[in-house]
Amino acid sequence: MNSFMSWVGGKKALREEVVRRFPLYYERYIEVFGGGGWVLFHKNPGNDFEVYNDFNGLLTNLYRCVREKPDLLMGSLRYVLNAREDFDRARLALRRKRTTSVQRAAWFYQIIRQSYASALTSFGNQPHDLWADFPLIEQAHRRLARVVIENKDFEKLIRHYDRPESLFYCDPPYHCTEGYYSNIGEDGFTEKDHIRLRDALMSIQGKFLLSYNDDPFVRELYDAPGIQIEPVTRLNNIRQRYDPNCQFAELLIANYDLHERERASVQLNLFDFDMKETDYEICKRNHFQRPPDPHGSDEALWL
Repeated sequence: MNSFMSWVGGKKALREEVVRRFPLYYERYIEVFGGGGWVLFHKNPGNDFEVYNDFNGLLTNLYRCVREKPDLLMGSLRYVLNAREDFDRARLALRRKRTTSVQRAAWFYQIIRQSYASALTSFGNQPHDLWADFPLIEQAHRRLARVVIENKDFEKLIRHYDRPESLFYCDPPYHCTEGYYSNIGEDGFTEKDHIRLRDALMSIQGKFLLSYNDDPFVRELYDAPGIQIEPVTRLNNIRQRYDPNCQFAELLIANYDLHERERASVQLNLFDFDMKETDYEICKRNHFQRPPDPHGSDEALWL
């Protein structure tokens, strides 16, 4: 399923590549830099324990309201105007200290949907019917019913949820693009934070999967024994208008075999083929009807 919202650096275009590289076994899934939650919403919920985290308190408040008070949230959004004046009023209103969690979530969602490129800073001048988002909010409400929502610093979160059966998916602000995230509710991400994240991940008991921009600093940061680095590309959405099919280079980094799921699938297919051969041998041994000849032979069907 899709996320109910867009977000700077969202993984809509890369979510399938990310999920395909999940390890075969894990019991805890922790999305450390939640953002728009595109990977969380795309993955199979299964029976694993799931955590959504983001350091942006406005964002986690919105997620909690979607999970716990969707009707009140949609009620607050029902008569929102798609107008610059209304957009500017909502941005100013978020500075108020005395307001309800639902009203803050509604203002924040309005700003996300009406801002240019979901950057939260300027009015997008694009028509958008918020009522059309209500089915997405209702779906997200059901999907988030059993998801733990946290608002923690990544290092504290990783330490808290680390177990041998934990999988941490991390999609931090990309190196040299941190300024894009210095918006409402965030204080920015520094080079020291990139190093702090590396140090936290290198000491865990569980597994981690990390998505980054393909950058020499990042490659050097994770150049260590037991760490796999795989380059991938996706469409560069920002440049599509001027340079169609332009690709953006990214990295997937993990402390486990990034292709173990793919290899297991191949082995399973070979096992299925062997089972078909075994069935034929059993049929022959017991004088049962022979399976149809794939080459269309007219020989008798009985052995």
